[in-house]
Amino acid sequence: MKDEHTSPRPAAESRADAVPALVAMDVPPRTRPSNYPEPYASRMAGRVKRALGDPFGLTRFGVNLTTLCPGAVSALRHAHTRQDEWIYIISGEPALCTDEGKTRLRAGMCAGFKAGTGNAHRLINDTDEDVVYLEVGDRTPGDEAVYPDDDIMARLVNGKWTFFHKDGTPY
Repeated sequence: MKDEHTSPRPAAESRADAVPALVAMDVPPRTRPSNYPEPYASRMAGRVKRALGDPFGLTRFGVNLTTLCPGAVSALRHAHTRQDEWIYIISGEPALCTDEGKTRLRAGMCAGFKAGTGNAHRLINDTDEDVVYLEVGDRTPGDEAVYPDDDIMARLVNGKWTFFHKDGTPY
């Protein structure tokens, strides 16, 4: 059987049109480092996400191959109300920051974040090497995210995140 490389293409309308397989690092990175409003978006410098589920037309969950350059963070520390999240470290040694404190992760380790617990989390690359990991989350309608360390909250509205100050005023 001959190995062939398939270039990524936009999300397929039907499974018949979906890409059967691809090289994950060939998926173009997202054009914006974050959909957070400022002043938070610029804090995501050094984070590169590749949406691996989109070329396959996946709609029920998302998969990202994420790279954190030295000094970068995965997100603002957050917790979801309805979305479960899961990560798997491919390379590097990020610090996982949760309500319990910091835990050093290494290649081959994984962590999960159950929806509705309120336990906020994020990864920090406080090393001199890149961190590469897979993140998987569902796309449950009506999800909200809370950010205990920052004046921001988010609601998933029609498949897009909408951001508000904690007092409810929009960004």
